[in-house]
Amino acid sequence: MIQGIGYKLERVFKNLLIHLFLISVAITCVFPLLWMLGSALKTQQTVFSDMSIIPSNPLWSNFYHAWTKGGFGIYFLNSIIYTVTVVFGIVIVSSLAAFAFSRLKFPGKNIIFYMFLAAMMIPLPGSFVPLYVLMTKLHLVNTRIGYILCMINVGLSFSIYLLKTFFDRIPTVLEDAARIDGCSKLGIWWNVALPLAKPAVAVIIIFNSLNVWNEYILATLIFSSKSLMPLQRGLMIFQGTHITQYPLLMAAITITVLPIILIYLLMQKYIIKGITAGAVVG
Repeated sequence: MIQGIGYKLERVFKNLLIHLFLISVAITCVFPLLWMLGSALKTQQTVFSDMSIIPSNPLWSNFYHAWTKGGFGIYFLNSIIYTVTVVFGIVIVSSLAAFAFSRLKFPGKNIIFYMFLAAMMIPLPGSFVPLYVLMTKLHLVNTRIGYILCMINVGLSFSIYLLKTFFDRIPTVLEDAARIDGCSKLGIWWNVALPLAKPAVAVIIIFNSLNVWNEYILATLIFSSKSLMPLQRGLMIFQGTHITQYPLLMAAITITVLPIILIYLLMQKYIIKGITAGAVVG
């Protein structure tokens, strides 16, 4: 009896410590975002004197001024186009390639797959030089399609690896049943493999959306026209112009961060649901 009570107290104490640790980590992650939002709603005079997270008289016009003064409209639209196009291309190409590596038999399959794995060990900046040389020879420098193709290439290796490991866990019985119903290989990929791979697809969408949205170096190399630059380039220009105007700078950063936060919040439930689905499939 006493041992049972002691065991329960020990378990409650351990759970309490774990929850306190997780809460402290969550606070350290959320607090900078709250401080950024609060600073974006303050004036230049109160940004350092007002210590409240959210000011009593928020100045929402800072977002309007940041949007208009920084010319964020064209940069924001460019980043939306690049992110949506690149993520869509990565999901389609990587899922087809991963399905082929998992389910088809063809010469050199393992060698090609290991080459994709080896590409994951190359740092991203290390691949920018050959990509730029290739884009120059194809006359795709300073074009949207050239940048989109480069970013699709950057995200393929990890996405193919993740999807292949998930497709390998799908029972062949489901594929056989779909084939009996008249599905082709593409039909099995579309109707069986992709629906079951929702958790992996959600991870790929979040990971690559964050990668494309925050990309700066390759865009600077590929683009020479400011009208084609993504949002991160616009943020750097805005920061150099308004380096001492902290409320406007925080408003601009908030505009930059908000879409990624929304994407994560929208896709999080699919990841949570997909964990149980993936466990059932395995």
